Amino acid sequence: MQELLKNIMKDKKQMLFLLLFLIFLVFLLSYFFYFKDKIRASRVDEIRRQVEQPSEISSRLVDGNRSGLSGKECANWNKRPIAVMQPADKQARPAAGFSQADMVFEMPAYTSSVTRLMGVYQCEIPDEVGAMRSSRHDYIHIARGLDAVFAHWGGSVFALELLKKDVIDNIDCLVYSGKYCDRWNWQSDPIMRMEDSGHMKRESILQAVEDLGYRQETTFEGYPFQTDAPLSDRPGGGTLRVAFANPYDVEYEYDKETNSYIRFWDDISDKDRNNGERIAPKNVVVLVAKSEQINLSIDYASRGVESPWDLVPDDEEAGIGSGVGRYNNLELGDPWFDTVDSGQAYYYMNGKEYRGNWKKNKEDIASKLYFYDEAGKEIVFVVGQVWVEVLEPGQTIRWTPLEEGAGEKVEDGSEDNVREEE
Repeated sequence: MQELLKNIMKDKKQMLFLLLFLIFLVFLLSYFFYFKDKIRASRVDEIRRQVEQPSEISSRLVDGNRSGLSGKECANWNKRPIAVMQPADKQARPAAGFSQADMVFEMPAYTSSVTRLMGVYQCEIPDEVGAMRSSRHDYIHIARGLDAVFAHWGGSVFALELLKKDVIDNIDCLVYSGKYCDRWNWQSDPIMRMEDSGHMKRESILQAVEDLGYRQETTFEGYPFQTDAPLSDRPGGGTLRVAFANPYDVEYEYDKETNSYIRFWDDISDKDRNNGERIAPKNVVVLVAKSEQINLSIDYASRGVESPWDLVPDDEEAGIGSGVGRYNNLELGDPWFDTVDSGQAYYYMNGKEYRGNWKKNKEDIASKLYFYDEAGKEIVFVVGQVWVEVLEPGQTIRWTPLEEGAGEKVEDGSEDNVREEE
Protein backbone atom coordinates (compact mmCIF):
# COMPACT_ATOMS: atom_id res chain seq x y z
CA MET A 1 0.00 0.00 0.00
CA GLN A 2 2.81 2.43 0.86
CA GLU A 3 4.52 1.65 -2.42
CA LEU A 4 1.27 2.36 -4.26
CA LEU A 5 0.88 5.72 -2.49
CA LYS A 6 4.44 6.63 -3.35
CA ASN A 7 3.83 5.90 -7.02
CA ILE A 8 0.63 7.93 -7.00
CA MET A 9 2.42 10.90 -5.40
CA LYS A 10 5.27 10.56 -7.88
CA ASP A 11 2.82 10.56 -10.79
CA LYS A 12 1.11 13.66 -9.39
CA LYS A 13 4.42 15.49 -9.15
CA GLN A 14 5.29 14.55 -12.70
CA MET A 15 1.89 15.71 -13.92
CA LEU A 16 2.25 18.98 -12.00
CA PHE A 17 5.69 19.54 -13.45
CA LEU A 18 4.38 18.79 -16.95
CA LEU A 19 1.47 21.19 -16.45
CA LEU A 20 3.77 23.99 -15.28
CA PHE A 21 6.07 23.37 -18.22
CA LEU A 22 3.15 23.57 -20.65
CA ILE A 23 1.95 26.83 -19.07
CA PHE A 24 5.47 28.29 -19.38
CA LEU A 25 5.69 27.12 -23.00
CA VAL A 26 2.35 28.75 -23.85
CA PHE A 27 3.50 32.00 -22.23
CA LEU A 28 6.81 31.93 -24.08
CA LEU A 29 5.15 31.30 -27.44
CA SER A 30 2.59 34.02 -26.72
CA TYR A 31 5.39 36.49 -26.03
CA PHE A 32 7.29 35.75 -29.23
CA PHE A 33 4.21 35.60 -31.47
CA TYR A 34 2.04 38.30 -29.90
CA PHE A 35 3.25 40.33 -26.91
CA LYS A 36 6.76 40.99 -28.24
CA ASP A 37 5.32 42.67 -31.33
CA LYS A 38 2.82 44.58 -29.21
CA ILE A 39 5.59 45.93 -26.97
CA ARG A 40 7.67 46.93 -29.98
CA ALA A 41 4.65 48.56 -31.60
CA SER A 42 3.82 50.60 -28.49
CA ARG A 43 7.39 51.94 -28.31
CA VAL A 44 7.37 52.81 -32.00
CA ASP A 45 3.95 54.51 -31.72
CA GLU A 46 5.20 56.73 -28.89
CA ILE A 47 8.32 57.77 -30.82
CA ARG A 48 6.28 58.36 -33.99
CA ARG A 49 3.83 60.51 -32.03
CA GLN A 50 6.72 62.70 -30.86
CA VAL A 51 7.97 63.06 -34.44
CA GLU A 52 4.60 63.75 -36.06
CA GLN A 53 3.50 66.27 -33.43
CA PRO A 54 6.47 68.63 -32.96
CA SER A 55 6.07 71.07 -30.10
CA GLU A 56 5.70 74.75 -30.81
CA ILE A 57 8.49 77.10 -29.78
CA SER A 58 7.45 78.57 -26.45
CA SER A 59 10.28 81.14 -26.53
CA ARG A 60 13.48 81.45 -28.53
CA LEU A 61 16.75 81.94 -26.68
CA VAL A 62 18.14 84.18 -29.42
CA ASP A 63 16.76 87.50 -30.61
CA GLY A 64 15.96 88.60 -34.12
CA ASN A 65 16.95 86.75 -37.27
CA ARG A 66 19.70 84.69 -35.66
CA SER A 67 20.38 80.98 -35.71
CA GLY A 68 19.60 79.11 -32.54
CA LEU A 69 22.60 76.85 -33.22
CA SER A 70 25.36 79.43 -33.72
CA GLY A 71 23.77 82.76 -32.80
CA LYS A 72 24.75 84.13 -36.21
CA GLU A 73 22.38 86.46 -38.05
CA CYS A 74 21.30 84.84 -41.32
CA ALA A 75 18.44 84.47 -43.77
CA ASN A 76 17.84 80.82 -42.79
CA TRP A 77 17.47 81.46 -39.04
CA ASN A 78 13.95 79.97 -39.02
CA LYS A 79 14.69 76.99 -41.31
CA ARG A 80 15.27 73.46 -40.12
CA PRO A 81 18.97 72.54 -40.11
CA ILE A 82 20.45 69.63 -42.05
CA ALA A 83 22.50 67.18 -39.95
CA VAL A 84 24.96 65.23 -42.11
CA MET A 85 26.94 62.13 -41.14
CA GLN A 86 30.61 62.63 -42.08
CA PRO A 87 33.71 60.43 -41.54
CA ALA A 88 36.90 61.02 -39.57
CA ASP A 89 39.02 58.56 -41.57
CA LYS A 90 42.35 59.98 -42.79
CA GLN A 91 41.54 58.98 -46.38
CA ALA A 92 38.43 61.19 -46.21
CA ARG A 93 40.27 64.31 -45.04
CA PRO A 94 39.89 67.18 -45.61
CA ALA A 95 36.11 67.13 -45.28
CA ALA A 96 33.85 69.39 -47.30
CA GLY A 97 31.56 71.79 -45.46
CA PHE A 98 32.74 72.05 -41.85
CA SER A 99 33.85 75.69 -42.11
CA GLN A 100 30.20 76.63 -42.74
CA ALA A 101 28.59 74.38 -40.12
CA ASP A 102 26.72 75.99 -37.23
CA MET A 103 27.46 73.00 -35.00
CA VAL A 104 29.58 69.87 -35.31
CA PHE A 105 29.44 66.72 -33.17
CA GLU A 106 32.49 64.46 -33.04
CA MET A 107 31.91 61.18 -31.18
CA PRO A 108 33.19 57.60 -30.88
CA ALA A 109 31.80 55.30 -33.58
CA TYR A 110 33.74 52.40 -32.03
CA THR A 111 34.70 52.28 -28.36
CA SER A 112 38.13 53.89 -27.70
CA SER A 113 38.89 53.97 -31.41
CA VAL A 114 37.27 55.36 -34.57
CA THR A 115 35.29 58.61 -34.39
CA ARG A 116 32.58 59.95 -36.66
CA LEU A 117 31.16 63.43 -37.12
CA MET A 118 27.83 65.07 -37.72
CA GLY A 119 27.90 68.52 -39.27
CA VAL A 120 24.78 70.59 -38.63
CA TYR A 121 24.06 73.26 -41.24
CA GLN A 122 21.45 75.98 -40.89
CA CYS A 123 22.72 79.47 -41.78
CA GLU A 124 24.69 78.18 -44.73
CA ILE A 125 24.38 74.93 -46.64
CA PRO A 126 27.74 74.47 -48.41
CA ASP A 127 28.08 73.97 -52.16
CA GLU A 128 29.04 70.38 -51.34
CA VAL A 129 28.86 68.41 -48.09
CA GLY A 130 30.99 65.30 -47.79
CA ALA A 131 32.30 62.83 -47.59
CA MET A 132 29.15 61.25 -46.22
CA ARG A 133 28.99 58.11 -44.16
CA SER A 134 26.57 55.68 -42.61
CA SER A 135 24.38 56.50 -39.66
CA ARG A 136 24.81 55.33 -36.10
CA HIS A 137 21.86 55.39 -33.71
CA ASP A 138 23.67 57.69 -31.25
CA TYR A 139 23.52 60.59 -33.71
CA ILE A 140 19.83 60.19 -34.52
CA HIS A 141 18.44 61.42 -31.21
CA ILE A 142 20.96 64.30 -31.10
CA ALA A 143 19.80 65.44 -34.55
CA ARG A 144 16.15 64.99 -33.53
CA GLY A 145 16.73 67.19 -30.48
CA LEU A 146 17.95 69.95 -32.81
CA ASP A 147 14.85 69.52 -35.03
CA ALA A 148 17.15 68.66 -37.95
CA VAL A 149 16.62 66.69 -41.15
CA PHE A 150 19.10 63.81 -40.93
CA ALA A 151 21.22 62.99 -44.01
CA HIS A 152 23.33 59.79 -44.15
CA TRP A 153 24.63 57.08 -46.49
CA GLY A 154 23.14 53.85 -45.14
CA GLY A 155 23.71 52.90 -41.53
CA SER A 156 24.24 50.27 -38.87
CA VAL A 157 21.51 47.64 -38.53
CA PHE A 158 20.27 49.37 -35.36
CA ALA A 159 20.18 52.83 -36.94
CA LEU A 160 18.41 51.60 -40.07
CA GLU A 161 15.75 49.73 -38.08
CA LEU A 162 15.06 52.88 -36.07
CA LEU A 163 14.89 55.00 -39.22
CA LYS A 164 12.33 52.57 -40.66
CA LYS A 165 10.10 53.58 -37.74
CA ASP A 166 10.13 57.23 -38.87
CA VAL A 167 11.83 58.47 -35.72
CA ILE A 168 13.29 61.40 -37.69
CA ASP A 169 12.91 62.98 -41.12
CA ASN A 170 15.88 61.64 -43.06
CA ILE A 171 17.60 61.44 -46.45
CA ASP A 172 19.31 58.08 -47.01
CA CYS A 173 21.84 58.43 -49.82
CA LEU A 174 22.06 54.66 -50.11
CA VAL A 175 18.49 54.88 -51.40
CA TYR A 176 18.82 58.15 -53.31
CA SER A 177 22.31 57.71 -54.81
CA GLY A 178 22.26 59.19 -58.28
CA LYS A 179 19.19 61.28 -57.52
CA TYR A 180 20.07 63.56 -54.62
CA CYS A 181 23.51 62.12 -53.80
CA ASP A 182 26.64 61.68 -55.90
CA ARG A 183 30.20 60.36 -55.71
CA TRP A 184 33.43 62.18 -56.42
CA ASN A 185 35.81 60.61 -58.95
CA TRP A 186 37.62 58.55 -56.34
CA GLN A 187 39.39 56.32 -58.90
CA SER A 188 41.64 59.21 -59.94
CA ASP A 189 42.57 60.13 -56.35
CA PRO A 190 45.63 58.33 -54.91
CA ILE A 191 44.22 58.27 -51.35
CA MET A 192 40.44 58.43 -51.57
CA ARG A 193 38.43 55.21 -51.32
CA MET A 194 34.96 54.70 -52.75
CA GLU A 195 33.40 55.04 -49.29
CA ASP A 196 35.10 58.46 -48.99
CA SER A 197 33.49 59.82 -52.16
CA GLY A 198 29.80 60.20 -51.29
CA HIS A 199 28.47 63.75 -51.01
CA MET A 200 25.48 66.03 -51.55
CA LYS A 201 25.22 69.43 -53.21
CA ARG A 202 23.27 72.32 -51.73
CA GLU A 203 20.63 72.26 -54.47
CA SER A 204 20.11 68.50 -54.03
CA ILE A 205 19.66 68.83 -50.27
CA LEU A 206 17.02 71.52 -50.66
CA GLN A 207 15.30 69.55 -53.43
CA ALA A 208 15.22 66.38 -51.33
CA VAL A 209 13.64 68.20 -48.38
CA GLU A 210 10.96 69.60 -50.67
CA ASP A 211 10.32 66.38 -52.62
CA LEU A 212 10.05 64.28 -49.47
CA GLY A 213 7.50 66.68 -48.00
CA TYR A 214 9.40 67.52 -44.84
CA ARG A 215 8.43 70.49 -42.69
CA GLN A 216 10.85 73.35 -43.42
CA GLU A 217 10.48 75.77 -40.51
CA THR A 218 12.22 74.92 -37.25
CA THR A 219 10.64 74.54 -33.83
CA PHE A 220 14.00 74.45 -32.00
CA GLU A 221 14.30 77.03 -29.21
CA GLY A 222 18.06 77.34 -29.67
CA TYR A 223 20.94 78.03 -27.31
CA PRO A 224 21.80 81.35 -25.61
CA PHE A 225 24.67 83.41 -27.08
CA GLN A 226 26.83 86.40 -26.18
CA THR A 227 29.15 88.67 -28.16
CA ASP A 228 32.93 88.20 -28.15
CA ALA A 229 34.81 89.27 -25.05
CA PRO A 230 36.71 92.56 -25.58
CA LEU A 231 40.21 92.04 -26.96
CA SER A 232 41.73 93.36 -23.73
CA ASP A 233 39.93 90.68 -21.72
CA ARG A 234 41.13 87.76 -23.84
CA PRO A 235 44.19 85.72 -22.84
CA GLY A 236 47.20 85.64 -25.14
CA GLY A 237 46.65 82.06 -26.26
CA GLY A 238 46.40 78.45 -25.16
CA THR A 239 46.22 74.89 -26.40
CA LEU A 240 43.45 72.34 -25.95
CA ARG A 241 44.19 68.67 -26.58
CA VAL A 242 41.32 66.19 -26.99
CA ALA A 243 42.99 62.79 -26.84
CA PHE A 244 41.00 60.49 -29.08
CA ALA A 245 43.02 57.49 -30.23
CA ASN A 246 45.52 58.31 -32.99
CA PRO A 247 44.90 59.28 -35.82
CA TYR A 248 41.63 60.74 -34.58
CA ASP A 249 43.22 62.93 -31.90
CA VAL A 250 42.45 66.63 -32.03
CA GLU A 251 44.17 69.79 -30.87
CA TYR A 252 43.02 73.42 -30.82
CA GLU A 253 45.21 76.53 -30.69
CA TYR A 254 43.40 79.54 -29.23
CA ASP A 255 43.83 82.67 -31.35
CA LYS A 256 43.34 85.92 -29.43
CA GLU A 257 42.75 88.15 -32.46
CA THR A 258 39.88 86.13 -33.91
CA ASN A 259 38.74 84.73 -30.53
CA SER A 260 38.57 81.27 -32.11
CA TYR A 261 40.16 77.84 -31.71
CA ILE A 262 42.23 76.77 -34.73
CA ARG A 263 41.77 73.05 -35.20
CA PHE A 264 44.43 70.41 -35.89
CA TRP A 265 43.60 66.79 -36.74
CA ASP A 266 46.38 64.31 -35.97
CA ASP A 267 48.78 67.31 -35.78
CA ILE A 268 47.75 68.51 -39.26
CA SER A 269 45.94 71.81 -39.81
CA ASP A 270 42.29 71.01 -40.52
CA LYS A 271 40.91 72.78 -43.59
CA ASP A 272 37.68 72.75 -45.56
CA ARG A 273 37.87 70.85 -48.86
CA ASN A 274 35.46 73.35 -50.47
CA ASN A 275 37.24 76.63 -49.80
CA GLY A 276 40.57 75.88 -48.11
CA GLU A 277 39.54 77.76 -44.97
CA ARG A 278 41.04 76.63 -41.69
CA ILE A 279 38.51 75.12 -39.29
CA ALA A 280 38.32 77.42 -36.27
CA PRO A 281 35.22 77.20 -34.06
CA LYS A 282 34.39 79.96 -31.62
CA ASN A 283 33.34 77.43 -28.96
CA VAL A 284 34.65 73.97 -28.14
CA VAL A 285 32.60 71.72 -25.87
CA VAL A 286 33.92 68.44 -24.45
CA LEU A 287 31.33 66.04 -23.04
CA VAL A 288 32.12 62.85 -21.15
CA ALA A 289 30.02 59.75 -21.92
CA LYS A 290 30.60 56.01 -21.60
CA SER A 291 30.81 53.83 -24.72
CA GLU A 292 30.56 50.05 -25.08
CA GLN A 293 30.20 47.66 -27.99
CA ILE A 294 26.74 46.16 -28.54
CA ASN A 295 26.84 42.42 -27.91
CA LEU A 296 24.34 39.59 -27.47
CA SER A 297 25.90 38.71 -24.10
CA ILE A 298 24.76 41.98 -22.47
CA ASP A 299 21.62 41.71 -20.35
CA TYR A 300 19.87 44.95 -21.30
CA ALA A 301 16.65 43.99 -19.50
CA SER A 302 18.46 43.92 -16.13
CA ARG A 303 19.52 47.52 -16.82
CA GLY A 304 15.92 48.53 -17.33
CA VAL A 305 16.42 49.55 -20.96
CA GLU A 306 15.37 48.23 -24.34
CA SER A 307 17.54 45.58 -25.94
CA PRO A 308 19.04 46.65 -29.29
CA TRP A 309 18.15 43.20 -30.61
CA ASP A 310 14.44 43.89 -30.07
CA LEU A 311 14.67 46.37 -32.93
CA VAL A 312 15.97 43.96 -35.52
CA PRO A 313 14.58 40.84 -37.20
CA ASP A 314 15.06 37.58 -35.35
CA ASP A 315 17.58 36.26 -37.88
CA GLU A 316 19.70 39.37 -37.33
CA GLU A 317 19.54 38.72 -33.58
CA ALA A 318 21.42 35.49 -34.18
CA GLY A 319 24.25 37.58 -35.55
CA ILE A 320 23.59 36.94 -39.23
CA GLY A 321 24.71 40.06 -41.08
CA SER A 322 24.26 42.26 -38.01
CA GLY A 323 27.90 42.86 -37.14
CA VAL A 324 27.66 41.65 -33.56
CA GLY A 325 30.20 43.61 -31.52
CA ARG A 326 30.92 45.93 -34.44
CA TYR A 327 28.78 48.86 -33.33
CA ASN A 328 28.90 50.81 -30.08
CA ASN A 329 26.37 52.43 -27.82
CA LEU A 330 27.29 55.83 -26.40
CA GLU A 331 25.50 56.74 -23.16
CA LEU A 332 24.38 60.21 -24.26
CA GLY A 333 20.71 60.08 -23.29
CA ASP A 334 19.09 58.18 -26.14
CA PRO A 335 15.56 56.86 -25.44
CA TRP A 336 16.39 53.25 -26.32
CA PHE A 337 19.50 51.73 -24.74
CA ASP A 338 20.98 54.32 -22.36
CA THR A 339 20.90 54.07 -18.57
CA VAL A 340 22.11 57.65 -17.95
CA ASP A 341 21.32 60.98 -19.55
CA SER A 342 23.76 63.41 -17.94
CA GLY A 343 27.48 63.79 -17.31
CA GLN A 344 30.53 66.03 -17.06
CA ALA A 345 31.15 68.86 -19.50
CA TYR A 346 34.05 71.22 -20.26
CA TYR A 347 33.64 74.45 -22.22
CA TYR A 348 36.26 76.54 -24.02
CA MET A 349 35.37 80.05 -25.21
CA ASN A 350 36.89 83.51 -25.00
CA GLY A 351 40.22 81.75 -24.38
CA LYS A 352 39.15 80.27 -21.04
CA GLU A 353 38.01 76.96 -19.60
CA TYR A 354 34.68 76.48 -17.83
CA ARG A 355 33.17 73.34 -16.32
CA GLY A 356 29.70 71.99 -15.80
CA ASN A 357 27.39 69.21 -16.93
CA TRP A 358 25.40 68.09 -19.94
CA LYS A 359 21.83 66.75 -19.83
CA LYS A 360 19.46 65.14 -22.33
CA ASN A 361 16.13 63.66 -21.23
CA LYS A 362 16.28 60.02 -22.33
CA GLU A 363 12.51 59.71 -22.00
CA ASP A 364 11.99 62.03 -24.97
CA ILE A 365 13.75 61.59 -28.32
CA ALA A 366 12.99 65.22 -29.19
CA SER A 367 14.60 66.60 -26.03
CA LYS A 368 17.29 69.22 -26.41
CA LEU A 369 20.87 68.46 -25.41
CA TYR A 370 21.49 70.96 -22.61
CA PHE A 371 24.84 72.43 -21.63
CA TYR A 372 25.00 73.69 -18.02
CA ASP A 373 27.64 75.48 -15.98
CA GLU A 374 28.63 74.50 -12.44
CA ALA A 375 25.79 76.60 -11.03
CA GLY A 376 23.23 74.70 -13.11
CA LYS A 377 22.59 77.58 -15.52
CA GLU A 378 22.61 77.13 -19.28
CA ILE A 379 25.98 77.98 -20.82
CA VAL A 380 25.97 81.17 -22.90
CA PHE A 381 28.11 80.53 -25.98
CA VAL A 382 30.03 83.09 -28.02
CA VAL A 383 28.33 83.84 -31.35
CA GLY A 384 29.81 81.47 -33.92
CA GLN A 385 30.40 77.79 -34.55
CA VAL A 386 29.98 75.36 -31.64
CA TRP A 387 32.11 72.19 -31.93
CA VAL A 388 31.08 69.37 -29.57
CA GLU A 389 33.59 66.63 -28.74
CA VAL A 390 32.49 63.52 -26.84
CA LEU A 391 35.22 61.71 -24.91
CA GLU A 392 35.00 58.45 -22.98
CA PRO A 393 35.97 58.09 -19.32
CA GLY A 394 39.73 57.58 -19.11
CA GLN A 395 40.56 59.64 -22.19
CA THR A 396 42.48 62.87 -21.64
CA ILE A 397 41.54 66.53 -21.98
CA ARG A 398 44.48 68.94 -21.56
CA TRP A 399 44.04 72.70 -21.52
CA THR A 400 47.34 74.61 -21.47
CA PRO A 401 46.83 78.37 -21.17
CA LEU A 402 49.42 80.94 -22.18
CA GLU A 403 51.23 82.39 -19.17
CA GLU A 404 50.23 86.00 -18.66
CA GLY A 405 52.87 88.41 -19.97
CA ALA A 406 55.38 85.63 -20.72
CA GLY A 407 54.30 84.63 -24.19
CA GLU A 408 54.85 80.96 -23.33
CA LYS A 409 52.48 78.15 -22.50
CA VAL A 410 52.22 77.01 -18.88
CA GLU A 411 53.38 73.40 -18.67
CA ASP A 412 51.21 72.54 -15.67
CA GLY A 413 47.98 73.43 -17.44
CA SER A 414 44.64 71.83 -16.64
CA GLU A 415 44.68 68.12 -17.47
CA ASP A 416 41.91 65.67 -16.77
CA ASN A 417 41.78 61.95 -17.30
CA VAL A 418 38.02 62.05 -17.43
CA ARG A 419 36.22 59.39 -15.43
CA GLU A 420 32.70 58.36 -14.60
CA GLU A 421 31.06 60.21 -11.76
CA GLU A 422 30.15 57.96 -8.86
